[in-house]
Amino acid sequence: MDDTTAQDRRTADPRTGESWRPDEDVDPCAIPQEEGEPPIGDIVDAIRTVFDPEIPVNIYDLGLVYAIDSRKDGAVRIEMTLTAPGCPVAEDIPVWVRDAVAKVDGATDIDVEIVWDPPWDPSMMSDYARIELGMY
Repeated sequence: MDDTTAQDRRTADPRTGESWRPDEDVDPCAIPQEEGEPPIGDIVDAIRTVFDPEIPVNIYDLGLVYAIDSRKDGAVRIEMTLTAPGCPVAEDIPVWVRDAVAKVDGATDIDVEIVWDPPWDPSMMSDYARIELGMY
């Protein structure tokens, strides 16, 4: 990891706010937030309440969340993927994520985008997910 701080990673555009990727070696709860920004740590906690119905692990620990952007106006953008393009709940999971994040204080407009690049693979799972699924 480089030596930049969360503050250094902010863009100059005040509408952009905080952007965070799970692959960064930064605790989402430790990211400084400006007034009005829904806390990234709270957003992560909300996402962890959403489970793929076929896999007994939440979608965050499965490694399906690629980026979270939190903005001063309360807007939240989440970039995520699915385990497979033919996922039977592909249309439902983004709605579940949006509904979970809508409960976060300060979140006013939640946009959940499904992306396919990079493709998901089991190496993206957290240690917790690997242990839960017996893949350690």
